[in-house]
Amino acid sequence: MPRFFFHVHNGDGETRDDEGLDLPDQANARDVAIDSIRSIIAEEARQGMIDLQGRIDITEGEDALLQVAFIEAFDLRLPEGDGA
Repeated sequence: MPRFFFHVHNGDGETRDDEGLDLPDQANARDVAIDSIRSIIAEEARQGMIDLQGRIDITEGEDALLQVAFIEAFDLRLPEGDGA
């Protein structure tokens, strides 16, 4: 089973994953990245700030596989205006 690494890039800088996770395939790795992003944003929301400009780079060893932008983890529904 391949070992995937999840490197977070956001307003706090870069956090490298030195441990990784053994997962069956890239689809499962992407699902883990999505869950991780949602956890990061949930913690930010508790502190009153949401920054969707980050991303998680998924690698297998040193081989870059996928980039998952924070915004991909959400179905955003924003107000359509202030009614003015």
